Amino acid sequence: MSQFYQFVTLALVAGYWILVAGVTLRIVLKRRPFGVSLAWMLLVYIIPLFGVIVYLLFGEMNIGKHRKRRVGAMTIPFQQWYQKLQHAAEVGKTKGPHARPLHELSLRRLGIPALMGNDLELIENCQEILRRIIVDIHNAKSSVHLEFYIWHPGGLANEVADALIEARQRGVQVRVLLDGAGSRDFFNSLWAYKMESAGIEIVKALGVNPLRMFLRRMDLRQHRKIVVIDQEIAYTGSMNLVDSRYFKQSSGVGEWIDIMVRITGPSVLSLKALQAWDWEYETGLRTLEEMDPERLQAKPDHSHASHSVQVIPSGQGLPDNLIQQVLLLSIYHARKSIVLTSPYFVPSEQLVDALRTAAQSGVEVKLIIPDKNDSFMVEWASRAFFSELLRSGVVIYRFNGGLLHTKSMLIDDDHCIIGTVNLDIRSLLLNSEVSLAVDDPEFCHNLGDLLQRYLDQSHRLDGVRWAERPMWKKLVEQFFYTFAPLL
Repeated sequence: MSQFYQFVTLALVAGYWILVAGVTLRIVLKRRPFGVSLAWMLLVYIIPLFGVIVYLLFGEMNIGKHRKRRVGAMTIPFQQWYQKLQHAAEVGKTKGPHARPLHELSLRRLGIPALMGNDLELIENCQEILRRIIVDIHNAKSSVHLEFYIWHPGGLANEVADALIEARQRGVQVRVLLDGAGSRDFFNSLWAYKMESAGIEIVKALGVNPLRMFLRRMDLRQHRKIVVIDQEIAYTGSMNLVDSRYFKQSSGVGEWIDIMVRITGPSVLSLKALQAWDWEYETGLRTLEEMDPERLQAKPDHSHASHSVQVIPSGQGLPDNLIQQVLLLSIYHARKSIVLTSPYFVPSEQLVDALRTAAQSGVEVKLIIPDKNDSFMVEWASRAFFSELLRSGVVIYRFNGGLLHTKSMLIDDDHCIIGTVNLDIRSLLLNSEVSLAVDDPEFCHNLGDLLQRYLDQSHRLDGVRWAERPMWKKLVEQFFYTFAPLL
């Protein structure tokens, strides 16, 4: 009997190490950034069996066979649609030195062109943003389509729901796409029932179902924030559909500070097409035919006829690593200054190198991040990057006025990228995101004024004092830094 137990033990040990070797080989063959591969291998080897299970669940971009099949069927029709949009809506050929390479990159990898002739408005106050959305919903004539990561009931968010119900009652088509995990409070509230009872179409994106965990990666999130009304007005930016006075008040970080961009012009249809992509990706129902890009007419005398807006979606079902390419391209094209804001700063090695190179080459680089963060792990992992950035000349500011949730990059005061992307691996490689690359001096000037107000509410990190922090803090930072690519 003892020989039998010995044989079983040896068989289990051998089977485990064969499994570990197989997972290790799979990690290496994926050819991901070295830091990501190393973090996964450390997890696999340091925490036996658990690390293997975690990798099998979360280690690869497994979107599921149904969504994979849909992406294959969707790609060509959407590319053809964007070609029609480019032909109908582009009202100028001149693009600035920052916009031109981003346009070429997006056109080649996505098929989405930069479009001229848009009017942009930067709105920075949460309650004002919600009030403006409510007014536009009340004025809607044909359709209101919303897409958010988080819808949290309370305050003006409830008034948005009331406005949507009233719009549906007067015959307006209303569709709502919400992330299953981010909006679980909404789906557990009475609002979901009231809105569906009124005839509003509500879809739960990427719902979390433990029974399907081995069929699809469960931690992929739909992180976009888009509102499109009558295919004429659009909003996008960093804000979820929440009233900051009622959202995460117990987290101890203060109110969330966000921005949204209100858009009229050709780029509204680019954002509407992205909503159609996400709707079909989740439901299989094609809605692209509801939009006719050829109805747009060029307006060469428009005040923004020479200023472009590039809509850049990234994430599941789209070309890999695109948003990181966009950020790197923008950083390396900077000549005078870069100002970045991000609530979650756990960047890739490539982004850290780009920021250091920019600072060392004489570009003024400022990074604004919250002084208090609602994620314990992200806060400690972020700190691990400060020393090398400070030594390179990057100036780091900690914002004291709440949880700064704005995600933006202002380059040389005349070009900016603004949207939903955090400077962390999850946003760069996993989540479905959307960014706007704006080549409009007036809009960038307004963003620059806002960023200055952020700086006025921040304190600058002192490099000398930072280097003198206790050893135990350095050890904790390095521990979380090891797993930064997985956060």
